[in-house]
Amino acid sequence: MHSFFRVPLIRPNRGGLNMLNAVQKSTPWLLLLLVLGCSHASDESNPGARLQPTRDNGQWFVLKKSDLAAGTHHTRHAEIFGKYVTGYNYTILQAIDKVQATAPDGGGYFTGIKAVPTESPVGYTLKLFDKPLLDPPRTTSYCSGATYAAFIENLNMLFRNRQHSLSPDRYEALRMQEKDGGRREDTVKFWGKWNDDGYGNHYALVQYARMGDVLKPHQARPGDFVNISWKHSGGHSTIFLGWYKDEAGKKYIVYWSSQTRTNGFGDEVIPIERIKEIKVVRLTHPERLFSFDPATPVNRNIPGDVIDW
Repeated sequence: MHSFFRVPLIRPNRGGLNMLNAVQKSTPWLLLLLVLGCSHASDESNPGARLQPTRDNGQWFVLKKSDLAAGTHHTRHAEIFGKYVTGYNYTILQAIDKVQATAPDGGGYFTGIKAVPTESPVGYTLKLFDKPLLDPPRTTSYCSGATYAAFIENLNMLFRNRQHSLSPDRYEALRMQEKDGGRREDTVKFWGKWNDDGYGNHYALVQYARMGDVLKPHQARPGDFVNISWKHSGGHSTIFLGWYKDEAGKKYIVYWSSQTRTNGFGDEVIPIERIKEIKVVRLTHPERLFSFDPATPVNRNIPGDVIDW
């Protein structure tokens, strides 16, 4: 094996020769340690470089008022909320910023299966490893499309050098439209489960692809996926940013998604008194993107969790 650099020879004596041989043999290891040390320092300065599941201490994560100063529409989620997390959730926050940047004012919100043209999950051509998942029929979006787009953009960031490892059947499962451009119905494959009524993040990430784990509400951290079941009926697919308590003691959930009140993509602060139950899911095994079984069935009859804060 050759050394990383050549040491000039100056006719050393026997003792000097032994020392020279030791230096030459150890040089590659010394340089390797130096490289690893620099890589570790780089990770410390960039939390998103730590490719591991996000951890929590089991305590309620409550935001400060200053954390909400950016308002409804911004691309500072990684900057503001990313300082509270490391691991995959940090990359999800970066992905939110990428999706939000496609529609700085929100882009509009619309749902209507029978409309012509039909509803669009997001308003831009979403791709995984440069392969299109959606040819958007509209420039608008809706909630599960927004969270799925952030999930996909997160995968693009995590596995940018593994695009050739995704099998055709798994790529097909992730598509948001049928091959003829028609709508992919609820419950069908990955996107159909994500977009399904109820706790779609659980159906898709926990059961179908086994890429995520279920958490209790007090464990939620910025970048976790949260499905909301409203007291007045209906649901919402969101990405959690934090809990919040105002000066009067009223409690809220803060999340990013697509909704009417934010004209599509945007942050929303909602009183938890409006919520019946939620289901929190954290991305923990994104590498299973390359091994999940597209034929895996799911159980849609699962309970939600009450916010007991």
